[in-house]
Amino acid sequence: MSLDKKNLPSRHVSVGPAKAPHRSYYYAMGLTPEEIERPFIGVATTWNEAAPCNIALGRQAQAAKRGVNAAGGMPREFTTITVTDGIAMGHQGMKSSLVSREVIADSVELTVRGHCYDALVGLAGCDKSLPGLMMAMLRLNVPSVFLYGGSILPGRFRGKDVTVQDVFEAVGKHSSGQISDQDLHELELVACPSAGSCGGQFTANTMACVSEAIGLALPGSAGAPAPMEVRDQFAVDSGKAIMNLLKHNIRPRDIVTRKALENAAMVVAATGGSTNAGLHLPAMAHEAGIDFDLHEVCRIFRQTPYIADLKPGGRFVAMDMWQAGGVAAVMKALLDGGYLHGDCMTVTGKTVAENLTHTKLRSDQEVIRPTSNPITKTGGVVGLRGNLAPQGAIVKIAGMSKLRFEGPARVFDTEEEAFAAVQAKNYADGEVLVIRYEGPRGGPGMREMLATTAAIYGQGRGDKVALITDGRFSGATRGFCIGHVGPEAAVGGPIALLQNGDVITIDAEKGEISVALSDAELAKRKAAWKGRDTDFQSGAIWRYAQTVGDAEKGAVTHPGGASETQCYADV
Repeated sequence: MSLDKKNLPSRHVSVGPAKAPHRSYYYAMGLTPEEIERPFIGVATTWNEAAPCNIALGRQAQAAKRGVNAAGGMPREFTTITVTDGIAMGHQGMKSSLVSREVIADSVELTVRGHCYDALVGLAGCDKSLPGLMMAMLRLNVPSVFLYGGSILPGRFRGKDVTVQDVFEAVGKHSSGQISDQDLHELELVACPSAGSCGGQFTANTMACVSEAIGLALPGSAGAPAPMEVRDQFAVDSGKAIMNLLKHNIRPRDIVTRKALENAAMVVAATGGSTNAGLHLPAMAHEAGIDFDLHEVCRIFRQTPYIADLKPGGRFVAMDMWQAGGVAAVMKALLDGGYLHGDCMTVTGKTVAENLTHTKLRSDQEVIRPTSNPITKTGGVVGLRGNLAPQGAIVKIAGMSKLRFEGPARVFDTEEEAFAAVQAKNYADGEVLVIRYEGPRGGPGMREMLATTAAIYGQGRGDKVALITDGRFSGATRGFCIGHVGPEAAVGGPIALLQNGDVITIDAEKGEISVALSDAELAKRKAAWKGRDTDFQSGAIWRYAQTVGDAEKGAVTHPGGASETQCYADV
């Protein structure tokens, strides 16, 4: 395909006599004059050796480059960072995780801007790298295609499928004497048997589903596990698709509209996805200049039936859903049930409904149900609000039978304090454990609490206590665990004013979270409250804390698309 570069960003580094020095660099890398005349397509990956989530991305990037080349583009590969939650979990390293989402988006933006790339194919595996890359696509607004690296294969332990969630929960069983050192060691050896992201409907697979539902990824591309050779074909096809988008000037903000964001939220709810979607969807909307906050996300969650029986609340893993028809089957069920917006544009150049024309929900599988026979009528994730969380909070209810909890607070000012108490079994049934000063500013970085929640579950007490935090929870968390409580403790939100013994009520059916304190008592405590300094007084995490906003709006760090005066794609 031949495209005139006169209106493309790459003209600034490749066209005309004044660009001879720039072209000399491309000749140094082996490009021919004909190749330099082609559109420059950034192929960004989060490949690294930090975790299995990312290890297969380099291979898939080469396939994507072949697709770009075959369709007449000039691929330019580059990588960016990830912080892998499974390894960062349960210690100070988790403070880097959410920060990495912004660093990924920023670094991709700067690379594309600095080298004047015309379009972008982005491949990601770890939790924050998926929204980070999609945020960059929306920020730059050059034609873009997203590709998930694929999930890990399920592990097999003593006759049943297992994921890393089982290992985290086994730590709790080990601490309470239910399993031996040898049992724990055997499980850790087999839980993660291949490349790919965590296998349940945790954050990576949730955001992979979002990539298809929102229209930025090719249909079917989110489902196949990382080791499958079909992933390479999806990568080739993504490389070809980007050239078609460039030809027709179809950009991310043409695709990611309010309706598309609603579609994405529906798929999260229908699959019992990660509560982190309540943070990432508003952040993606922010990049496109759309006001779509936590409350909008939760409104969709409450209206959408839960139809895919996936871990951690259900029975199946990502590979099972792929074999049952994948994200397309979930979308088809929602479309047939009158939920999905079928008229949204996608990276195929066709609408959602057109993409799903030949998709059918198979009757020979148990993973995905029709909306007429849901697991529950309300989505697997719901929002909460009340005098303890005026800005809202979020909880995953997929797999839960008890949707109301009331009990006295036991307050901790760090995750480490809470984890130590859980390990020592220094908590009582019926209590609401409170972990505060772990929000975006207060952490800083809004840590996930999987080590603590999994330990509680491993001790067999997951349905006997509740846990609330201004931090986050892993997509693998299950039980009555409420995150994103805002305003956060660091700015004097109500969660900062709690004392041991205060009675907290959580009602996921009504969408309420409250503490039995009068407005006058809360005001009295607020007057006596003093802020806290963190241990991060320099460096990237300090800088993040100075600019990050509320979780309610996606914990974003800049004014967003609504404040733009120039779009990169039009330079």
